[in-house]
Amino acid sequence: MKNDLESILLLGTLFLLLFGLAELLYQQFKVKAEFTRKLVHVGTGIICMSFPILISSHWSVFILCGLFTLILLLSIKFSLLKSIHAIDRKSVGSLAYPAAVYLCFLAQVLLDKGSIFYYLPLLTLAICDPMAALSGKKWPYGSYRLFGARKTLLGSAVFFVCALITVVVIGHYMQEPSLHMSEITMICTLALVVTIAEACSKDGYDNISIPVSSMLSLYVLFP
Repeated sequence: MKNDLESILLLGTLFLLLFGLAELLYQQFKVKAEFTRKLVHVGTGIICMSFPILISSHWSVFILCGLFTLILLLSIKFSLLKSIHAIDRKSVGSLAYPAAVYLCFLAQVLLDKGSIFYYLPLLTLAICDPMAALSGKKWPYGSYRLFGARKTLLGSAVFFVCALITVVVIGHYMQEPSLHMSEITMICTLALVVTIAEACSKDGYDNISIPVSSMLSLYVLFP
C-alpha cells in the first residue's frame, strides 16, 4: 500500500479536478445538472480505467473510494456539488458508483480471471448508462415500467447496442480476436442481461446492478 500512495494522490487530484470542472460548468455556464452529472459519471469511469495499472492493492482502492464516498455524503449534507446533486429525482447513484468501482476491482483480484472482470463492467457502466439515459430523455419513445423503474424502449435499445459494442471491443483486445457463432450468442446474451438489469433498476441503483450483472454474466457465460 505504501507504493500506492503517490497513485492515490494523483487519482484523487484528477477526481477533484473533474468535480471542479463540473461545478464550473454548472455555476458559471449554467449547464444543467443532468449533463454535468453525466460528465462526472463518464469522467469517473475513464479515470478508474487506470486503477489496475496504477494501484496494486484492493485496500488502496477501498481507501480512495471510501474517501470520495465521504466527500459525496458531506456535499449532500451541506448542499455542495450541485453539479452532481441538483436533479429533480431521487438517486443514490453518486454514492453507489464508488462502491461499484471497489467491487469490480475486488472481484478481478479474488477471482483471478484477468482484468476483463474490472474493465468490462465499469466501461459498460461509464458509457452505456449515460448514453441510454440521455437518449431516453431526449427522445422518450416507448415509455414503460419494470419493477417500478420507468424507462423507454429507445433508451434500452441504445443501452443494448452500446453494451454489445463494448463487449466486442473489450473482448477483442483482452481475449481472442476471432469470434465463433457460440461466442457471438454469449456476447449478445451478456449484453441483453445487463440491459435488463439496467431496465429493472431505479433511483440510481443501476450503478450497482449493471457491473454486478456484467460480472455474473462473464463468470457464467465465459468460464
